[in-house]
Amino acid sequence: MNEKHLIKAGYEPGPHLQDMLRAAAELEARGVTGNKYLLKLLKREFGDPPPRFAMREKPLPCAEAIRAETKLEKENLTKVRKQMEGLLKTPVIQSGTVMPDACPASLTPAVIPVGGAIAVENAIIPSAHSSDICCSMFASFYLPQSAIDKELDALTRATRFGPGGRHYDDLVHHPVLDEDVWENRFLKGLRDRAEIHLADQGDGNHFAFIGELEVDDDMAASFEKAGYAIFKNFRGKVRALVTHHGSRSLGAHLYKRGQTAALKHTEKVGNHIPAAAAWLDATNETGKDYWEALQYIARWTRANHECIHSRFLERIGTEAIESFGNEHNFVWKRGDLYYHGKGATPAWKDTEGKPLLGLIPLNMAEPILIVLGKDNSDFLSFAPHGAGRNLSRTALKKQYPSMDQRKAAIEHHTRNIDVRWFSGNADLSETPIAYKNPTEIKKQIVDFELAEIVAEIQPLGCIMAGHSKRSEEEELTPKQIRQRQHRKERRRVKQSWNQWSP
Repeated sequence: MNEKHLIKAGYEPGPHLQDMLRAAAELEARGVTGNKYLLKLLKREFGDPPPRFAMREKPLPCAEAIRAETKLEKENLTKVRKQMEGLLKTPVIQSGTVMPDACPASLTPAVIPVGGAIAVENAIIPSAHSSDICCSMFASFYLPQSAIDKELDALTRATRFGPGGRHYDDLVHHPVLDEDVWENRFLKGLRDRAEIHLADQGDGNHFAFIGELEVDDDMAASFEKAGYAIFKNFRGKVRALVTHHGSRSLGAHLYKRGQTAALKHTEKVGNHIPAAAAWLDATNETGKDYWEALQYIARWTRANHECIHSRFLERIGTEAIESFGNEHNFVWKRGDLYYHGKGATPAWKDTEGKPLLGLIPLNMAEPILIVLGKDNSDFLSFAPHGAGRNLSRTALKKQYPSMDQRKAAIEHHTRNIDVRWFSGNADLSETPIAYKNPTEIKKQIVDFELAEIVAEIQPLGCIMAGHSKRSEEEELTPKQIRQRQHRKERRRVKQSWNQWSP
């Protein structure tokens, strides 16, 4: 008999297993054979293993901070409710809620919908923060330096979109790379991925947005009343760079490792737990290591934002007046509960009693909201993270079957702003037509008392990632990515030489 037999029988790993194995060895020395009989005798001395977890027969109630009025919204909410019902049968979850921007994520059993949030007791569910760990917002405010098209040109040079990572001769350094974290079991071997993805935003709905804000006495007073000195000594018009992205390949690999560990754990302690509900015990060493890895990912992602912002501000020759940001795909600890949000903005009070600041984008042609959390515990003290979708990308495109229809819709809905697409191809599924009614989202934020809307950053222009065909580079190692980039560069030089040669 060995530790694997005891763990398979339901006993938790730990020093007590050695005591059990010594007792088993003594029994075997006395002639007792067969693991089944040995386990029966060991249970008499050490007791039964802890009871195995099982999914609840009925789901916990879900608090809904969402109102559906149109047929499409009602169909969307029905799907969201079904997903939350499956998730809220998970035994370690204590409560759940959905925000005004909620929309279904997939057909996977127990998956959390976008705009969903849960409170979990002493456990972390990797699928509930998703592979885009720490998808977040960050804003820097500065005085206008030139026309918006010139600033967008500078922003294009400051950031990077698309699959893969930065070229080996175009890396950006930040002190976050030098932190002593790389022996953590969940981060080991990932430093190169952290390196190639700094000042790198990815694809999908990630963006870099430039807008305008008029700072007046009322706005400054609202910040001061909440305990913030933001814009205390400034009045007038400012511009804002707002970026939206997650932790890139670094976070995706952390998620894969965390999900693998969660599946192993729930296989030991649970019966028939869906993969999307698998959890890590936050009180054991594995769970603590994963928690520490998550905290590093949060620091790295903020550093990624900071790199893009500093490069942009340097290029236009100015400095930030104010900067702040927030996560909306993450896990936060409050007491013994771990609050998971997949597209949910934290809106509680911090340890000093100050309401958290949040940035909520609506769509590229609408303002980005600056909010102060109202700490409404009825909805786990969250607010929405955006406007959400009523239709999937595929379903939306079916409504505009021809390229001419799509082009006309894109031009119409982006006519008042300067929009750049990293691939050069406009993506209908990321234009304003793809998202819910922004006016209704703002109204529900107020009606459900989720947050106080303090200011709105008016849109001027943005760079959108959009959805391109996924490159296999996303799954290659950094060394392989660099080798591929080097080969591309050699081909480019060779082609240029051939064109020049007589």
